[in-house]
Order: sequence, then C-alpha cells, then structure tokens
Amino acid sequence: MDAVGLASTLERVHDADVAEALNAIDPAAAARVLAALPFELAVRALNQPELDHRARLFEHLPIDRAVALMGAMSADQRADVFRGLPQRVAARLLAAVDRGTQDSLRSLLNYPPTTAGGIMTTEHVEAPATWTVERALVQIRSGGHARRPVYAVYVLDPVDRRLVHTVTLRELVLADPTRTLLEVGDRHPPVTVRAWTDREETARLIAKYDLLAVPVIDEGGHLLGIVTVDDVIDALIKEQTEDVHKLGGMQELDEPYTKVGFWTMIRKRGGWLCALFLSEMLTATAMQHFEGALSRAIVLTLFIPLIMSSGGNSGSQATSLIIRALALREVRLRDWWWIALRELPAGVTLGAILGAIGISRIVSWQLFGFYDYGPHWFLVALAVGFALIGVVTFGSLAGSMLPFVLRRLGFDPASASAPFVATLVDVTGLVIYFSVAYLVLRGTLL
Repeated sequence: MDAVGLASTLERVHDADVAEALNAIDPAAAARVLAALPFELAVRALNQPELDHRARLFEHLPIDRAVALMGAMSADQRADVFRGLPQRVAARLLAAVDRGTQDSLRSLLNYPPTTAGGIMTTEHVEAPATWTVERALVQIRSGGHARRPVYAVYVLDPVDRRLVHTVTLRELVLADPTRTLLEVGDRHPPVTVRAWTDREETARLIAKYDLLAVPVIDEGGHLLGIVTVDDVIDALIKEQTEDVHKLGGMQELDEPYTKVGFWTMIRKRGGWLCALFLSEMLTATAMQHFEGALSRAIVLTLFIPLIMSSGGNSGSQATSLIIRALALREVRLRDWWWIALRELPAGVTLGAILGAIGISRIVSWQLFGFYDYGPHWFLVALAVGFALIGVVTFGSLAGSMLPFVLRRLGFDPASASAPFVATLVDVTGLVIYFSVAYLVLRGTLL
C-alpha cells in the first residue's frame, strides 16, 4: 500500500473521514499513513472518537512520532490510548513524554473509564473571580488552542481556588467588558460532578441542565477538569452497546462486530450459552418429575412450548422495561415494592388475555374438528388458561424484580438478560403448568 499517496489524498477530506479511512486498513498500515499525514491533521484524526484501535496504531508508530503525537493529543483521548496499550509499550512511551504529559496521564489514569474522572479532560479555561470580562477574553485569545474546548470560563475563588461560578462563552461575549466574571450570568451554584461519579449520572446531569460541559471537582471543591458533551456521547454509546450485548445473553464485544475474530466471538458467546444450557437442564429435571402425569395425559405436552414461551416473553418484557427505567433514574432501588404492586395486576391481566386466547383456540379446534383433545377437552382448555395466568404473572414479577436484586447485590442490572430470565421462567412455568393441570384434571385425566 502507498502510505504517502493515501496520506496525500486524505489531506483534502474531513477529519472524521480520515479516521474512517484508517479504520478500513490494518493497524500497521494505518500507522504508516498516520506517520505520513501532516502533524496537525494526524492529531485531529487521533482525537476523533470514530477512530478504532487508536492504541494499536501507537504500537506501530516510530517512538519519536508517537511521543510528539501523544503530547499534542487531548488529555482524555491520550489517557484512553494508554489504557489500551500493552504494559511494555505504555511504560516506554510514558518514560519518553515530557513531565507535564506524564503528570496529566497519571492523574487521569487513576480513575476508571466508567467514571467522570476517567472521561474528563484537563484542558479547560479557568480564571480568578476578580478578572474582568475583557481580561478573560484576552486570555482566551492569547492562550487558545485547537485542543482546548472553550465552552465556558470556570471562575475560581482567588484565595483558595475553589470553583464558585461558571460563565458560558455566550454570556462572556455578550457581557459588558468592564464587569467582573462574578457579575456575569445567573448567580446559582455551578452544576458539578465528583471525579468518581458514574459516567451515566454525568450524562444525565448534562442532559438535565442542557450543558455543553460539566466541571469535575474534588472533595474540596477544586476544579480537576471538565467532561464535555461529545465525551459523554461516546461513553454512552459504549455503555449502551455493553448493555445490549448483556441483554442478548453474551459478553460485551470490545471491538466492532466486523473486526471481532472468530475465536473471540466463540469465547464471548460460548460461556453464556453454556451457562444458559446448564440452567435449561432444570427444565428437563422438572419434566422428569411430572413424567407420570405426562404419561397419563399426553395432550398436556402439546401446550408446553406455548406455556414456556408466554412466561419467558412476559419476563423479558418486564426486565427490559425495568433495566431501562433504572438506567434513566426513573425508578430507584427503594421503588421495588411499587413496581411489584404495579406488575402483579399487570401480569394477571396480561395472563388473562393470553389465557382467554388459549382457551378460545382449544375450544375452536375441538368444535370445528381440527383436532380432538379427548373427552375432557374443556377441562384441558381451562387448565391451559389458568396456567397461562399463573405463568405470565410469575414471569412479570420475576422479570421486574431481578434487576433490583442484581443492583442491590452490586451487579449491573443489564446482567438480567432476556435469555436468563426466560430460562428462569421456563422452569417455574412448567411447575406452575403441571400443578394447575393436576388441580383441574384430578379425577379425570390425572
């Protein structure tokens, strides 16, 4: 591949398109193209969130080029690269960059990537409260840099350096140049997050208060950095991708689907499938327990798939609704009892609807001669109808409560995947079905 020729072509396209082009070729070739790009364009491409395998590019770059690019990248993207580097490569790069970059990296790498501290950037504009608007604007112009986002000026107490006020760029531009920063904008306490605040909560605050960035402070109220809206979007895409994979009953993929190797895919999916398969063995155990009843009333076996799928579907519906509500903070752990009281009548109603449909189907098939369910066909219909009410009700309750249990135990509620809930309800559904059938058909078929 002609790396120089491709780099020359990419000079005329948008930064995001450069990142997309680098994604389309293997990391070693992409690193050669990156090394051939003009320096500023290479930096902008590396800062693009659409760029995959950013860390792998640095493994193939010459050390001098890697050090230069690392020093010019935005602080948060730089930390993200270091998290993905092999330890030996990270140690070599860390030793080669300047002291300021080292300090910035060590500060950011102290926080997990799922926290506000892990996705924040230390590049922001701050100024003492005694500065005038004019002086702040002069400072922005003289110290401006393409890597530094200027969404607002963060106003600090001139004595103890605590964050006391935030002035948006719009407010700054429209204000009287002679006024102090404390006199500009609404004087309400600034919206802030702590470094260890979860990134989903950070995203919720940004959305709630319609912010472009939220400041991150320490316990003393000192400004550590800011989380920008584009960083939050990237983080939420990763979070939601992870949750969707979990809901599907598999480990989350660390790379795009088209980039994942065959054996990696097997490893990610195989573990969950094996766990679910072992759980489904309980279904066979339950059926063995009711082997005698099945031998005397073979007709009951016709409706086992119907019963199991209805319970699993209702449980999966409830689980998906509650996981999403928990993620959006629409409900909290203390609301579990309210959810249970809500899902109980909902489950009974939904079960009654399905039960009525099931009874109607059996009655219609019998009367129109499509199938003969035997002399006790109406009792069979009643058994199926009542069983559907019980199974759907249990499925709704179990599916809605499981995310609360997992959250209370400290696990991700998304781990309550649809296949997992379906497996749980399958086993209990069989027990409910045969128990109801025994009560209804006792003295006749059973």
